[in-house]
Amino acid sequence: MTFGGGIDMKIVDMNSDLGESFGNYKLGMDDKILEIVTSANIACGFHAGDSSVMQKTVALAVKNGVALGAHPGYPDLVGFGRRKMDIAPSDVYNMVVYQVGALAAFAKAAGTRLQHVKPHGAMYNMAAKDAKLAEAIAQAVYDVDKDLILYAQGGTESIKAAEKIGLRTASEVFADRSYQDDGTLTPRSQPGAMITDEEKSIAQVLSMVLEGKVTALSGKVIPVKADSICLHGDGPKALVFANKIRSVLLENGVKVAASGTFIK
Repeated sequence: MTFGGGIDMKIVDMNSDLGESFGNYKLGMDDKILEIVTSANIACGFHAGDSSVMQKTVALAVKNGVALGAHPGYPDLVGFGRRKMDIAPSDVYNMVVYQVGALAAFAKAAGTRLQHVKPHGAMYNMAAKDAKLAEAIAQAVYDVDKDLILYAQGGTESIKAAEKIGLRTASEVFADRSYQDDGTLTPRSQPGAMITDEEKSIAQVLSMVLEGKVTALSGKVIPVKADSICLHGDGPKALVFANKIRSVLLENGVKVAASGTFIK
């Protein structure tokens, strides 16, 4: 992005999946991670979360000045929405409308509105390669609010479907996940899917944001677009790591801001 004086400054969003507690079960460190990220993807009750957690997470995000996003998933509480499900695109459309609409209502009740939608887990990964599924999700988001931003990996069917109907998009990259040669994430079931070395993760983030490229698990260098960095807030070292990522970005001249401030 070019600012006054013709200076080309890098700007990136930092997002995290939050609001994943439900009932008596508490997951994550939402109150702490919301002090670091600029956008929150809030679970909407299907794969995680419940109505009370949604309300509380929205309030916490608003208090910290963090932009709100709906994080719809498959109805799979036991599998945390990470298991593939054979569901008709028309049914997925309804699921997304239902979940985004619910969180939009909590946002309105808090005196604000949603910035974006980011599908969760298996829904996110399946839509990346399935055009019909991607179209159903994009249409659902558009029909609820055409001004929302859809988060997805760059170059996927999800991005194509959103752009086709006029939705704004944010291309997402991951700090702690390895990549395949086709630009998709390495499945969690495979060795090397998660990057546990902090320095390696930071180097990957800088390469993606500053140079627009990432080294796949095979060693192949592939192009990526980095509008937003996903940071997971549920690991034992998550807070320290998230803070370090933000500090390193700032030290390298990268501005960190919610996607709605720069995605046009």
